[in-house]
Amino acid sequence: MRLSVLAEQDIENILAHSEANFGEKARLRYEALLEAAPNEIATDPDRTNVRQRNELGPGVKSYHLIHARDRARTRDGVVKRPRHLLIFRISPPDTLDIGRVLHDAMELADHLPVEYDAGMGGREKLTDSDN
Repeated sequence: MRLSVLAEQDIENILAHSEANFGEKARLRYEALLEAAPNEIATDPDRTNVRQRNELGPGVKSYHLIHARDRARTRDGVVKRPRHLLIFRISPPDTLDIGRVLHDAMELADHLPVEYDAGMGGREKLTDSDN
């Protein structure tokens, strides 16, 4: 598994935000979730909860952390409502490359690593005639 620099920063920011707003136990629960989810994807990158995201670039997929929460249980419980997606692809030879960890309310195409770009930030540019 490889994390992009942006994904590493995302994780640091998520955990800092979690601790600042919800306390240390909440941060530890989210940290367990952020460890469990990539492990699940690495063992089965085509699991039913993985979404193919061709609109974001070739081979780009997303996985919502809510699908890993039951397997990320700590002695203090689980994250009740995780709000983040792992944005990833599989690079030869079968390496999980996590490009970003983004909040599910974000416009994903606006926050992709450059190497994920499918042109125009992953989106088609609309012309006046398309409106």
